[in-house]
Amino acid sequence: MQIRSLPFTTSRRWMLRALCGAAALQAPLAALAGFNFFTSEYTATRDELQAQIAKRFPVAERYAEIFMVGLRDPQLGLDARGNRAAITATLTIASPLLAASPVQGVVSVSSALRYDAAARALRLDHPKAERLELQGVQGRDAERLQQVGAVVAQELLQGQVLRSFTAEELTVGRKTYEIGDITVQDDGIKVQLK
Repeated sequence: MQIRSLPFTTSRRWMLRALCGAAALQAPLAALAGFNFFTSEYTATRDELQAQIAKRFPVAERYAEIFMVGLRDPQLGLDARGNRAAITATLTIASPLLAASPVQGVVSVSSALRYDAAARALRLDHPKAERLELQGVQGRDAERLQQVGAVVAQELLQGQVLRSFTAEELTVGRKTYEIGDITVQDDGIKVQLK
């Protein structure tokens, strides 16, 4: 077996081309920061999800033509053990029937997650009000307003988008990925790419 060495200038050119090629390959993957196509998963960080949620608030809805319930200043919580996301938001209930209107408070809602393939969006699914505290209201009025606030908060958050994907994000070369299993982690949400 005979080993032949390349001239210095040829090997230097080859090395330069190899480095440029490696940089070009990594450029598209760097643009897709949370995507890991080698392990077939995408991880959305808590900060990324918080920024997406904040864009969709404030939200409000009329209830029974008497109450106007609004949510603002959402804060995302992640429950890895329960595989659920949570939204804690400032709640406002206004009504001409209330002496002290509007009533302010805080509501915490936890939710399962689902992927909406038609919209390419990760959404809240079946949210449930876990905690609701109102300021300045006592007794039976507080109980009724808590029920109203809980029902409307759940309705407002049902189907709320946590992260949407573009077709370009889910396409690499000729392969277009779909979203599979969704796993809530302490610092983000991981989805399987299939």
